[in-house]
Amino acid sequence: MAYVITDECVSCGTCESECPCEAISQGDEHYVIDADACVDCGTCAEACPTEAIKPAE
Repeated sequence: MAYVITDECVSCGTCESECPCEAISQGDEHYVIDADACVDCGTCAEACPTEAIKPAE
């Protein structure tokens, strides 16, 4: 199960630099996670200062 970035994202970029799989990139409105590249490690969620990253449902 991949993680997703919610609308609470403030586009600070912290998650992108923490992702060991380079699965996070800047989207149109906020950062996004490539579900195919995400290995569900949770590093991005732990690093997010706004708690905008959640496990996908």
